[in-house]
Amino acid sequence: MRSGEDMSVANDPAQAHGVSFREAVKVWTRVAALSFGGPAGQIAVMHRILVEEKRWVGENRFLHALNYCMLLPGPEAMQLATYIGWLLHGVRGGLVAGCLFVLPGFIAILALSILYASFQDLSWVQAVFFGIKAAVLAIVIEALLRIGKRALKTWPMYAIAAAAFVAIFAFKVPFPLIIAAAALVGFLGGRFDPARFLVIKGHDVSDEDGAETTDALIHAGSPQNARPSWGGLIRTALTWLGLWAAPILALIAIVGPDHVFTELAIFFSKLAVVTFGGAYAVLAYMAQEAVQTHGWLAPGEMLDGLGMAETTPGPLIQVVQFVGYMGGFREAGGLSPLLSGIVASIIVTWVTFVPCFLWIFLGAPFIEKLRGAKLLTAALSAVTAAVVGVILNLAIWFALHVAFAQLFRYQGYGTNLLLPDLASIDIASVLIAAAALIAMLRFKVGMLIVLAAGALVGAAYYLAVLPA
Repeated sequence: MRSGEDMSVANDPAQAHGVSFREAVKVWTRVAALSFGGPAGQIAVMHRILVEEKRWVGENRFLHALNYCMLLPGPEAMQLATYIGWLLHGVRGGLVAGCLFVLPGFIAILALSILYASFQDLSWVQAVFFGIKAAVLAIVIEALLRIGKRALKTWPMYAIAAAAFVAIFAFKVPFPLIIAAAALVGFLGGRFDPARFLVIKGHDVSDEDGAETTDALIHAGSPQNARPSWGGLIRTALTWLGLWAAPILALIAIVGPDHVFTELAIFFSKLAVVTFGGAYAVLAYMAQEAVQTHGWLAPGEMLDGLGMAETTPGPLIQVVQFVGYMGGFREAGGLSPLLSGIVASIIVTWVTFVPCFLWIFLGAPFIEKLRGAKLLTAALSAVTAAVVGVILNLAIWFALHVAFAQLFRYQGYGTNLLLPDLASIDIASVLIAAAALIAMLRFKVGMLIVLAAGALVGAAYYLAVLPA
């Protein structure tokens, strides 16, 4: 048997690996401050700091955790930070890591949303966002090409992507239904034809590769807090489901189901469950509902919000906060528009990110059991292929609103198509978007530089030419 002292060390993860909670908070603050550039850049920052510099987590451990987070709905980079924080210091460590990852972006987008909504009619605001819209279109197209290259490696994946695109573009099939159908096809395909459906491979790095950081504080074994129990599972589920549902039920009771706060809470709670494939995958669905169904914001404003999220730290899905603010600002009811927008912004952020903590704290103790889940990997491969089709729809939706001033609906043969009036083409926007795309694809210019250049060029054109 182990001594009492040994058992005490095993039960306290901070004692077992020697990383103090205070030091971890400083590191997570640093990670949050550097979390620009989308999930790829954010994951790279965490890898450099946690694996290479601090050696808190080994290579295999880091990549295995990333694999798990990629299986989840929601922002994988934020969930990866939460997972590693939990691995180091339990629930409080995961909470600090996850909250700090979101906090800078929340503050920045809240400030930008207030300025945008309050001064939207001023010409200089319109001028800045004129060029940003075009640059964002280029960023979405680049993301489409990058994800497509990774996901579309066999003919079934191409077929799934094409079917997803036609379903959402021509027939407006709901995004959650597309994701569910793709997952089912992938699951069945992985069972009967795994060679063509196991496209998204795991990030396994064997010891023979020499890539494992064996001197890391946590690299192979599981700390005591990572050992699953059914009692802990039930407590975790009840706690986080309660935290997720409580504000929604309170809003229904206090202001009613038809109030904008309640509608925002319910809609973004649903969205939090289906955000497989990252923010780009759900933007078209979110824009369709927010713009056409609820009227919370205009099509061009969706592009402006995405530009804000691209240029601020934190997860790209934080754009939901801008949508919430604009919805609350425009449907203030008895509150001032400013206060209503702030409250709506907080509600949307809460129902978007609380589920992320639920997925991690509930599932992370069982992560080792997912290592050989090939059918789950096949389902993820099919979902990622469907996401390519959905992002293509998003790119076309953005392109139509950037390049043309007038659009119209065509409804025939069971379709519901959004088509452009070719005479209303905006040549300047098309040229800015084309230049931004060439800069990113041909010359590998960074996203922030592309957005800044697009804003400057667009503002110069808007102020110099359009008023005349």
